[in-house]
Amino acid sequence: MTARSCMKLSSILVFAIVAFAAPARADRCDDLAKDLAAQIPGLKIGKTVAGVIYLEHPAVTQASLGCQSRNRTNDVFASTDKKKPAPEFYDFIATAAALVFTIPKADTLKGTQRCVSRTNIIRGYNLDSRYRRLDIHCTVAKTGVRITVSREKGV
Repeated sequence: MTARSCMKLSSILVFAIVAFAAPARADRCDDLAKDLAAQIPGLKIGKTVAGVIYLEHPAVTQASLGCQSRNRTNDVFASTDKKKPAPEFYDFIATAAALVFTIPKADTLKGTQRCVSRTNIIRGYNLDSRYRRLDIHCTVAKTGVRITVSREKGV
C-alpha cells in the first residue's frame, strides 16, 4: 500500500466512524413536547420559532413551551380569553407544568389557581408568585387570563 491509498483508507474509516457512531437525536425540547402530546389528550404540537414550541389545545386560546437555553429556563405558557377560566384550562396548565418540571400535578394546580385568585384591585392584575420552587406569573385582564410557569435558573 502506498501512503496515498493508506491516507484515503484512514479518512474513509474516520468518516464512517463519525457518521455511524452517534445516531441522530432530536432536540431535548422536542422530546419534551412529544411527551406532553402523548400525556395530554387533545394536545397538538405546532411550529417551533426561536426556541419556543407552540401548542394547540381546546381548553386554551394560546399555549407554548419555552425551551431551555444558555440564558433561559423551560417555561410553560397558556392563555384563555375568559376572565374566569374553566377547570380544563387549569388542568391543562397544571398537567403540562407537572410534566415539564417533574413535580406533582396537585402542586402546580394549586399554585396556578392561587396566583389567579390573588389578583385584585389592591394587589394588581399582574402578579408574580412562588409556589413549590416554581415561579408563576399570571395576568388577569378584560381580555382573559395568561399564566406562565417557570423555574429559576440554577434550581
